[in-house]
Amino acid sequence: MDTNALIMQMEYRIDIEDELTGLLGAHEILIPSAVIAELHGINNKFSKAALKFASRFRTLDSVKSGDEAILSLALKLKAVVVTNDRELRMKLKENDLRVIYIRQRSYLAIDIP
Repeated sequence: MDTNALIMQMEYRIDIEDELTGLLGAHEILIPSAVIAELHGINNKFSKAALKFASRFRTLDSVKSGDEAILSLALKLKAVVVTNDRELRMKLKENDLRVIYIRQRSYLAIDIP
């Protein structure tokens, strides 16, 4: 899950865990350490709530930062990524990875390459 997905789910009050279960069935939510670092650098009420939410899940060490960290880990783990970042979504799809994104500010949808 990337930074903007964590913030948007707080902003739009989307139950990401429930939505992910509906799309994927059993799953594990993993948060790259680069995402945690990014959230610490943002100072608003949504980032603080997103940090608290993210603390419930396993954090994966990421050597790279930003989108590169997410792409690298997703490729390594063959993971599905939750993001609304257009550029990252395109990079993930180019690498045949599935992407879940927030639609109409109310639910999650999945892109399958």
